[in-house]
This record gives sequence, structure tokens and C-alpha cells, in this order.
Amino acid sequence: MTYYVLFFIEVGCRRVSLGGITRHPDACWMEQVARNATMQDTGYLNGCRYLLHDRDQKFCSEFRDTLAAGGVECTPIPARSPNLNAHAERWVRSIKEECLSKLILFGETSLRRVVSQYLEHYHQERNHQGKGNLLLFPTSTPSEVGRHCAIRCRERLGGLLKYYTRAA
Repeated sequence: MTYYVLFFIEVGCRRVSLGGITRHPDACWMEQVARNATMQDTGYLNGCRYLLHDRDQKFCSEFRDTLAAGGVECTPIPARSPNLNAHAERWVRSIKEECLSKLILFGETSLRRVVSQYLEHYHQERNHQGKGNLLLFPTSTPSEVGRHCAIRCRERLGGLLKYYTRAA
């Protein structure tokens, strides 16, 4: 069974937002995702001027028109040029290698839970080489490194994703 995961990445800060998950990404679904993305107070594309996307037919005119009404200009990347979409390609590779290829999923609910948990890990606990090997959005400030501090481990997805910190 195939599921489609629509995500958005802010290239500058590498924040990934989940647009939605579905088995049938028709024009009606894509239009609703575009409405959600451009909602005035809660839309994750608020303040964004451009949306780069590939030339997949799923990015239909209803999707592009809804985003344009929200002030976001859709710009398709040239055909057969994955290097122009490198951040998205890298995120897909990361979630597949670090998470999805190691799990057996049973339907949309488990896929949604796994993707949500991975996004939290990606934003708060995973170091990013392209950003100076730092965390993107740490939940707390790093404590002073000491010799006798205990190490804590935070696990997600049954221990598949782990994050180690020093106890205060």
C-alpha cells in the first residue's frame, strides 16, 4: 500500500512541516493542504514568499491558485534537476534511512505517528552538519559539561531514535 507524505521545508532554518498524509492525493486534498498551509494565524507558510516544488502533476492548479491567494508564489524547479531540491531530497533520505526502513507500519495512523515522532527528533535532538553540527531547535540550553554528570537518554519509537544529554 502506498501513502503520500507532503512536507514543506524552510531552507534557511531547515524547519520541516508536515502538510499531510494520504493514499489518494487528488486536487481536493491538495487544495485543502494549501488552505491549511496559508491560514492566517497557524499556517506554516505564513511569511514565505516562494514555494519551490518539483513538476509532479499532484501540484495541480487548485493547489497553486490557493497558495497564490495566500501570497505564496509557486515556482516549479526545472525537470530532471534533483540538485535544485537538495534539502528535500536529503530529508527524504534521512527519514527513510534513520526511521522508515527499520519499521513495519500498519496503515496511516502508525505512519503519521512515526513521521511526527521523527520530526520532533529531527528538530530538537538531531545534530545537523549543514548547520555547524548543532541542534536546529533545542528545547533547553546546553548545560555546563562536568566530569561527574550523569548521562540521560531520551528514546523515541521504542529506542530506534535516541538522544543523549548530560543531567543537570
